[in-house]
Amino acid sequence: MKPAYRRMLQVMKEKSAGDSVAEKDWGVYIVRCSDNSFYTGATNDVKARLLKHNSGKGAAYTRTRRPVRLLYKELGMTRSQALVREAEIKSLPRGKKKILVKAGPP
Repeated sequence: MKPAYRRMLQVMKEKSAGDSVAEKDWGVYIVRCSDNSFYTGATNDVKARLLKHNSGKGAAYTRTRRPVRLLYKELGMTRSQALVREAEIKSLPRGKKKILVKAGPP
């Protein structure tokens, strides 16, 4: 991960840690694509986002890898917290993502 991106995530993490009044209706999710790859995203409505992925109107990555199936989700975050967690999960190697999916949300 580029140093500038790491710094941006650190600032977002610090800001969201002190934000006790922010709405915590965001979360992260992991789906398995038809080619057996994983896709991680952040959203405030997992069900609607899955429908978009499977209709071909979601992320470019999942458009050609449909259908996708939800494997994992973590809810109850602010938008900033969800984006930071998404970046953390995306930086994990595939083996660690498998462990995360198997263990379930914290």
